Amino acid sequence: MEVIRLLVDNFDDSFRFYSEKIGLKVIWGKPGDVYASFDTGNGREIGLFKTELMEAAISDSRSKSSNEHRDKIAIILNVDDVDENYRRIKETGVDFLNQPTNIAAWGMRVVHFRDNEGNLIELCSPLKNE
Repeated sequence: MEVIRLLVDNFDDSFRFYSEKIGLKVIWGKPGDVYASFDTGNGREIGLFKTELMEAAISDSRSKSSNEHRDKIAIILNVDDVDENYRRIKETGVDFLNQPTNIAAWGMRVVHFRDNEGNLIELCSPLKNE
């Protein structure tokens, strides 16, 4: 599954835009939530997530608190093992914004970095039942 996650300031308006105006099928979420995903076909999704929650999740000391400097998009890459990919990519010289972290509320293990153009990228995998 490929997901492009849009980081939005007004979740409910964005939810209605993608579900009602564009007519994308809702996979997950509803107005009043903090995350939603929409089917765009061929195993691809558009996700919506509140900008301030993404900012808190990555704990990016370089991020600014004003809306004009917040990320607006995140590229989400599902991987089998976040830690293994973190080590491999870090060895190539990529600076990560955080360490691999379990986020129980998401049911995911995640880590974040930026590409050479500054776009936010998240590696994620489902939390394993231990």
